[in-house]
Amino acid sequence: MHDEQSSADPSSTAPLAGLRVLEFGQFIAAPAAAQTLADMGADVIKIEPPSGDAARVVGWNRDAYGPMFTAYNRGKRSVVLDLRSEAGRAQARALIAGADVLLQNMRPGSMEKLGLGGEQLLAEFPRLVYGQVSGFGQRGPASVRPGFDIAAQAESGMMSLNGPRDGDPTRVGFTAVDSMAAHALTTGVLAALVRRGVTGRGGLVDVSLIDVAIEALGNAWAEYGLTGELPLRCGNGQPHTAPAADVIATADGMVVISAYTQDHFPRLCAAIGRDDMATDPRFRENVGRVKNRADLRAELSAALQNMSSDAVCDLLTRAGVVVGAVRTMAEVQAGHAGVSGDLFVDISAPGREAVRIPGLPLTIDGSARRSSRLPAIGEHTAEILAELQSRCRSHS
Repeated sequence: MHDEQSSADPSSTAPLAGLRVLEFGQFIAAPAAAQTLADMGADVIKIEPPSGDAARVVGWNRDAYGPMFTAYNRGKRSVVLDLRSEAGRAQARALIAGADVLLQNMRPGSMEKLGLGGEQLLAEFPRLVYGQVSGFGQRGPASVRPGFDIAAQAESGMMSLNGPRDGDPTRVGFTAVDSMAAHALTTGVLAALVRRGVTGRGGLVDVSLIDVAIEALGNAWAEYGLTGELPLRCGNGQPHTAPAADVIATADGMVVISAYTQDHFPRLCAAIGRDDMATDPRFRENVGRVKNRADLRAELSAALQNMSSDAVCDLLTRAGVVVGAVRTMAEVQAGHAGVSGDLFVDISAPGREAVRIPGLPLTIDGSARRSSRLPAIGEHTAEILAELQSRCRSHS
């Protein structure tokens, strides 16, 4: 249950209420960051070209609200501006004059050519927080490369660590780097806003997919630095500890188990009724368990094969052992296995039934996550330009 305050008008309780964000975004990184700010109460205005954000129709031809657009554009207002025209650029600058934050993930140099680059705008609007995302940085030879998630996964070393030891390097099965870049951009923007509240000065937040991907491998880089040996991919297990992220079959699926410390492994053995494994010369020490990983997995599989995944999770959780059921998306349920009961929200779009997707993965003061809608291309153009004209008249 949420407290009474969480049911109040979100415009008065949301932490970013009153903040205006302009998003010049396509695909994922900048739109996802803008959506987070919208979920926190900001008024996000999405600036789209006449054809709309390309994400609207990526892998989709039923309407203008494909999966990628649905995932990252709720709660925004859409304005169509043709930035190739002088009138469109003038309208964009007028909107920027009244904005707190600008987010963009255009190809490096594109916004500068329009007179809307970070350094250009900050010279004129010093309170603006300007956030930008690129694939391989804003300057240098690599900056001209298209910035897609998969390229960053490959170039960062991420793919080299993912997949079976005797198979090809494997990408993470979703756009992990784009998602992490969105979180990095959001963090930087919020930090810059905090500083602005103290000094009155905005700033330029710069994020690249390649830097985000490399930083995410911090533990692997520490291992490489300390040992001088390249970390190796080894499928689901960890290369130097066992059982650690090892997948074990159950009566109705699979679980993943991590119990590699000297106090956790005996707990695992006792919980499954196999105390003898804790003293078995093959498994007594971690180095032996790594060397005999196949035998270890066979013993664990034999002990758990007649139990359901949920039963295994209950049993090992009571024993203080890290365990998780390997679930498909169809098996993930709100309010089950620790998933917040209100995590999933209804996202509607003009002419389409609502679809349920995960909302913001955090709450502030226990506030409830709220359903929202997607904007049609340019749906709010007339409304926002009228607001702009009204503001100009009041200042004249």
